Amino acid sequence: MDKLKLVIPSEEYLDQVWAYRQECFEADSSMDGCGPLRFNENPKQWLADIRNYMDPATVPEGKVQATQFLSVRESDGGLVGMIQVRHTLNDYLRQFGGHIGYSARPGERRKGYGKEQLRLALDFCKGTLGLDRVLITCKTENEASRRTILSAGGVYENTLHEPGQGIDLERYWITL
Repeated sequence: MDKLKLVIPSEEYLDQVWAYRQECFEADSSMDGCGPLRFNENPKQWLADIRNYMDPATVPEGKVQATQFLSVRESDGGLVGMIQVRHTLNDYLRQFGGHIGYSARPGERRKGYGKEQLRLALDFCKGTLGLDRVLITCKTENEASRRTILSAGGVYENTLHEPGQGIDLERYWITL
């Protein structure tokens, strides 16, 4: 596996982000950890939206401050995953979303990138945000995500049904 780095999205990466989005649509794959990527039709609007989440002065009402990262391969600058770190938890995130959402590009899965991007995000949570522990959730049928969470030291708490999405989510805590 090539070494990864987490980078803040910029105009430089928008073509790759949009290709990532298209690949997820074609694979009928979720876009967890991508902010509002699924719902944006305009790359520049997506970039503006995630920047609003990153600035405490412009976080949308009812939402929490979050840092959006791209997981980029150091060897060639290729986008292999996306991960979003929520700085705090509101009621919804405390139950269903957690501190971290992430996904790997469909063509880059099963290569260890999920584990590495989560490790890097946990370093950010501890070193930059000063968090002692984080909550991460995954769908009950997402074995790959469960393995990624467990590999990072995740401890299962419970499974809750998210009525708005009609899905069951396993909740894990990771002590930093």
